[in-house]
Amino acid sequence: MSNYLVTGGAGFIGSHLSEALVKRGHQVRVADNFVTGYRHNLRDGVELMEADLADPEAARRAVEGIDYVLHQAAIPSVPRSVAHPVESHRANVDGTLNMLVASKDAKVKRLVFAGSSSVYGDTPTLPKREDMPHNPLSPYALHKQMGEQYAQMFTRLYGLETVTTRYFNVFGPRQDPTSPYSGVISLFIKALLEGTQPVIYGDGGQTRDFTYVGNVVDGVLRAAETPGVAGEVFNVATNGRVSLNELLEVLKKIIGSDAQPIYQPARTGDVRHSQADITKAQQMLGYQPTVGLEEGLRETVAWYKRSAV
Repeated sequence: MSNYLVTGGAGFIGSHLSEALVKRGHQVRVADNFVTGYRHNLRDGVELMEADLADPEAARRAVEGIDYVLHQAAIPSVPRSVAHPVESHRANVDGTLNMLVASKDAKVKRLVFAGSSSVYGDTPTLPKREDMPHNPLSPYALHKQMGEQYAQMFTRLYGLETVTTRYFNVFGPRQDPTSPYSGVISLFIKALLEGTQPVIYGDGGQTRDFTYVGNVVDGVLRAAETPGVAGEVFNVATNGRVSLNELLEVLKKIIGSDAQPIYQPARTGDVRHSQADITKAQQMLGYQPTVGLEEGLRETVAWYKRSAV
């Protein structure tokens, strides 16, 4: 049994990680300032520390007695980072640096950083491999690039074991559909269940590697526990690619809707196509996605119906 800190543990992905760790018998502390997280996402068996990790002292307190840090805390939105770059930088960059410093000083065994496929930008090569050059198109993408480079630097300079997991359009239960910055799947589901027209920015031909949150949890925990991978970066996704138009058709079939989308101009900072090469994670972590797109969508729709969204 180990002591885990999940930063942003009241958020979408963080709460799933916390729940999985408790089920495995670990001691779990959640640090969250509830800017994007929710108390109702917390499960029994976790210790809650309400804190803003952009405060160095709060970061220091958060890692006391901790073996492993899963650093999920961020303001996870490209549009929000474009609209509020300073606020996003403070949360995404200052908070990450503070966690790295605090983890180093506390002699944490390993920190896993939540990276993002947005660092690849619009590089034309598909699928995206971890060794491809970065081309961030938004402040959020740049923040995530800085975070993973900081993590690798702390491994080289200080011997703090760090691993970065790059996420690709994660979806699933507990993703907040009430925010304009929510993932497209939660917004589509909310509109279809309410009988309104879903909004697609652009022509709907843009493609994404949509990844069910259960697959991400497995990948992150493997990144935390697998020996010999300090300093590495891993894509955690499915190696799939589906357009927004195709995605909407699948959701309409699941929900039983014939709603037609409203097309609006493409958003600044959004990439056209995204797909992950997961070979490295398969070979080094033994990672293999087990939940496919349609199965994950059915699970997610069922959750939203139970939650009366």
